[in-house]
Amino acid sequence: MPRVVPILGRVALLVSLADCGDEPFNPTVDSVAGTYHATTFTFNGGSTTTDLLAIGASVTITLTPDGTTSGRIFVPAVAEGGGDLDADLVGTWTLSGAAVTFDQEADTFMRDVPFTAEPSRLRTRGTFGEEVVVLVLTK
Repeated sequence: MPRVVPILGRVALLVSLADCGDEPFNPTVDSVAGTYHATTFTFNGGSTTTDLLAIGASVTITLTPDGTTSGRIFVPAVAEGGGDLDADLVGTWTLSGAAVTFDQEADTFMRDVPFTAEPSRLRTRGTFGEEVVVLVLTK
């Protein structure tokens, strides 16, 4: 029986350490502000999902604590007439709870969908009819 007590003690320690990472994330303007880059960017227009990063797309956006944004979204061959989408992401952002919203002059889906703030990440899934865009931005 003496060996069981140290083993149970180690198990209890491991369980308590594992629980430390499960605390809820309560985003603040300061914790969300920063520069983000796309780490996942996909488009599904029906039966096929396209990895936009694999075909040369990129998204970089900086959120400042004063609520302004700067950055760029680039997606090759998706604009009308087969041209590239190359848009300036200058504008503003707001945080309400864990929802981040953008207001930008550029007409991109980013201003049409809320993003969820997570530790060092912003995530969205926008559904437009039968088209679905998934974007994960990471600091």
